[in-house]
Formats: sequence, structure tokens, C-alpha cells
Amino acid sequence: MRTHYCGDVTEALLDQEVEICGWVHRRRDHGGVIFIDLRDREGLLQVVFDPDREAAFATADRVRPEWVVKIRGKVRNRPEGTVNPNLNSGQVEVLGHDIEVLNQAKTPPFQLDEDDVGEDVRLRYRYVDLRRPEMQQHLITRAKVTGFMHRFLDAHGFLDVETPMLTRATPEGARDFLVPSRLHAGSFYALPQSPQLFKQLLMMSGLDRYYQIVRCFRDEDLRADRQPEFTQLDVETSFMDEAQITTLMEKMVRELMQEVAGVELPDPFPRMTYAEAVERFGIDRPDLRIPMELVTVGDLLTEVDFKVFAGPAADPRGRVAALRVPRGASLTRRQIDEYTDFVGRYGARGLAYIKVNDPGEGVEGLQSPILKFLPESAVSEILSRTAAEAGDLIFFGADKAKVVNESLAALRVRVGHDLGLVEGGWRPLWVVDFPMFEYDEGDGRYYALHHPFTAPQCDTLEEVNAADPEALLSRAYDLVMNGTELGGGSIRIHRPDMQSAVFERLGIGAEEAREKFGFLLDALEYGAPPHGGIAFGLDRIVMMMAGASSIRDVMAFPKTQTGACLLTEAPAEVDEAALRDLHIRVRRPQKG
Repeated sequence: MRTHYCGDVTEALLDQEVEICGWVHRRRDHGGVIFIDLRDREGLLQVVFDPDREAAFATADRVRPEWVVKIRGKVRNRPEGTVNPNLNSGQVEVLGHDIEVLNQAKTPPFQLDEDDVGEDVRLRYRYVDLRRPEMQQHLITRAKVTGFMHRFLDAHGFLDVETPMLTRATPEGARDFLVPSRLHAGSFYALPQSPQLFKQLLMMSGLDRYYQIVRCFRDEDLRADRQPEFTQLDVETSFMDEAQITTLMEKMVRELMQEVAGVELPDPFPRMTYAEAVERFGIDRPDLRIPMELVTVGDLLTEVDFKVFAGPAADPRGRVAALRVPRGASLTRRQIDEYTDFVGRYGARGLAYIKVNDPGEGVEGLQSPILKFLPESAVSEILSRTAAEAGDLIFFGADKAKVVNESLAALRVRVGHDLGLVEGGWRPLWVVDFPMFEYDEGDGRYYALHHPFTAPQCDTLEEVNAADPEALLSRAYDLVMNGTELGGGSIRIHRPDMQSAVFERLGIGAEEAREKFGFLLDALEYGAPPHGGIAFGLDRIVMMMAGASSIRDVMAFPKTQTGACLLTEAPAEVDEAALRDLHIRVRRPQKG
């Protein structure tokens, strides 16, 4: 129906006749001459209709925004002074000869150039929202990213293999989405949280190098970079160690950023241990663009009378840390109170601080309600360790180490953005040497920090069984960019005795392991090669490259914060007959 996309009509087509199709973006009547800005996926094109062609002029006069039309006309230069340098077609226009209305449209629920449209309205009319140029550009970027990934991995000998969407529920991780079986009464499938076990089985099958751009599902609380269904690039390979895998994946990310975004990343990416990341930044995915770090000061405060500091300082699982904020002394009491409320969301019971007016004057040059509780020698050493200067402010966190790390890590990012301290550019980082296990005080047990199939750094069962669980390190690695975890992976356990030992340390007995993972344990006994892999969050990568604030902006049809689809009104109730077929009865909430 057309010879060209609107955005492809340029000076190269001067004096040629073209046929174009698209949506009426804007219609303007300028004293007997009608202008139509026609829009399609590739951009905007200005079309001019004059009264000499009566039929075409009459049709152009009655079209309205978002009508779908087909136009035939001749390409010519725009008059002097009307060139639009912001458009690819901005040097030319089309003199319309004929126009055909392919479909009329109701007045849209919002104008495509509005900036303050509520997200609920955008998601309800997603097909209109996706017509906006920035939204289409996000999806074009996404297509370029996935296309590059296919080409790169194909060129390096990886095979694109599909894995099942209907599998069985397994422990660990987030909640599963369950699918009832009609043919097996009372039994359920689970939608995969990842293809983890299947890709390991593919390595045991001799496929050697596997990848898949795959949909995954997690029934968990949502936020800006989470959705109940999401897409990841899943990779697994045999006979490669972590250094080889991370080097190859780093090459892929570096070339992806250069080709799609025109961004040059360092070669190689820096590396940091998990312990160092948590010590310096409170988190294992630090944003290195923010020039602030946590400094441990608990050893200076074990004997002070201030119990808020002394208790955590003496607790083996506690931490007292300081965060110096450059130029932070200008913060008002109201702003500090707002930050105190902010860290409260992460379990912090308060936020102590010291304003540094003049460090050269000792305590006299400081301002804080806690100074009266601290020895002058400790205050002096705190100033030295934090390298505090005049005009700075020092925040303190004192509690269980987990609370201090999470609250100060979040505060560091919040303050960095509020005070304009975030540096430009892209700062990739490999985080390595993760602990095998983390202790949950609420449950009183250990959990796998990544997943229970991650290999330990030690080789013998004696080392795994004898070591302090919190001292065991894994062969895991995460790729972080500007504070966002883009991907994570590990070398996997390929020996059945080692896998059983790790299950035991997690409190998963032989009977439970056989029930939940029997197929994996069996497969390990039939010649499993050393193998490892990684999974990248595709939505997060595209969100970062597109400069979007939410992964919902880089997904065609996302869910809301509550997991609902406003477009299709899912989830929805089903009729009783369908439930009977599935052997399910719904328990309705009691009225009143």
C-alpha cells in the first residue's frame, strides 16, 4: 500500500512521487492551505494540500487526529524558513495529490504529546500510548538489543533452545505462579522463575553452549524494575570457568552498548568482592557514580555511654557506620528529619548526624545532639577516617549489620541524587566472591544467597561440611551497572555428592531433596560436565539504555504495581464449569 515510511522521505526523493500510510498526528488549516503531519513508526512527514485538487482538499479538510490515511503525492523542498532540523524528513514536504481515509478514529483519551497523563490511563489505552514516538523508540531499542544478542551468541557457538513453560514448583526463591492440571486432579504446574534446572540438564545432554531469550514468572511484590512476568537472556556453557564466562559476557555487553547506544565501556570491567562492596557501599550492587562511601567506626565506640552506638558496636552481627555527605552541612533540620523517615523504611530506628562546620576547631567546630555522648578522641578519629571537611555532614547508622547496610545504602543513593552528586557516564562492575549462604534470623536457618545449585569455592566435601556456613564463598558473579544489577550467574555444582552436601547445609534432607530435585540428582550421576552460566535481565538492560524510569516503559504490555493488566482486565474470575474441570473450588471472602 505504500512506497516509503514517513520518516524515510528525505531530500534523496526530491521530485519523486511517493505513497505513504499512517496516522494523522496533527492537522492545520492555514488560510486555504491544509497541512497534515502524518506519523508512522519511522517518524513524521509534513503533507500539504491546496484547493487546486478539490477532492483531495475536501477529504484533507475533514480528517482528524489519529485517523488512518493513505496519501499519494510529490516530494519537494520545504519553503525557506520552515525547515525542521529535528525531523529526519524535516528538509522536505509532500504536495498531496490524493488522500484516502482507511479508517476513522474517536477522539483519543489523551493527546500523544501530553506529558502528564496518568499511568493508569496510559495502560488502559496502551495501544494509543504505544503510538507515542518515545514509546516506539523504546521498543525499537529493545528489538535492537535482542537482535544483537542473537547475533553475538550465534557467532560464538551458542544454540538457541526452548525450555518448558509448564514445570514443577521448587523451593527457594520467590513464590511460583501455579497452574492447575485438568488431567491430574489436585496437582499443579508452576510457571518457571527461570530455566535454571533445564539449562543445567542441557549441559548434561552435551549441548555445550545454550542460550534463550525467555519469559519468566515470579509472584512477588512489585516495584519500578520488577514485573510478575519478565524477560531474561539465559546463558549456560560447559567446560568454561568463571573467568572465561565473565570475559565473554563482558565482551557481549561492551559491544552491545557500543552498537546500540554508541557508548564506550572500559576494557576490562573492574571487579570487586562482595565483602568489599558491602563494607564500602552497604550493598552488592553499588552505583559507583556516587562519590560517597560507608566507613566502619564501631571499633571506636564499644566503650561509650551512648547505648545506641555501644550496643551494635559490641554485637558480632551489629555495625556502626558513618556516611560523609559533601556539603551536607547545608541540610536543614526538616530535610534531615525527612531522611530519618526515609531510612525508617529499611528498619533503621533513627539517623544520628554531625555537622562539620570547621574540623580544625575540634569538637567546637561541630554541631550535633550526640556529641555530648562521644569522647573527643573518638570524634577526632571519625573525622579522620571519613576525611570530613568544612561544610560536610556525617550520617551514622547503628543497628544489626543488615539494617545498617540496607538503610545507609539507600540513603547514599537518595542523598546523591538530591544533592546533585551523581557523576555522568556508565560505571560497570563485576561483583565476585559471594557468600554461599545467608542467615535469616526470622526463620533461624540459612538460605542460598543465589540458588542451591551454585558451586562453592572449595573442592572437597570435608571443607563444605566443616566450614562456618557464613565463611563459605561461592563461585558466583554479578554484573552491575550504575547501581542496577544487569545479570547474575555462577559455576554450578556438577557432582552429586557435592550437591547433596549443599542441600544438607541448607536444611534440605535427603528425602526432601529426592522429592524436589530427584531428576537433577539422577542426571548428575550420568556424567555431568563442569558448567556455569549467567542470566541477564533484558527489561532492565533496555530500561537503562533507553533512559526510562521503569521497566513498564520498555515492555509492550506490562502489568501495574498490583500485577493487573488494565487493558485486558486480567486477572479475572472464571465460570464455575471451568473450575470444576480443574477440580478447584474458590473460597470467597466472608461478607461482613
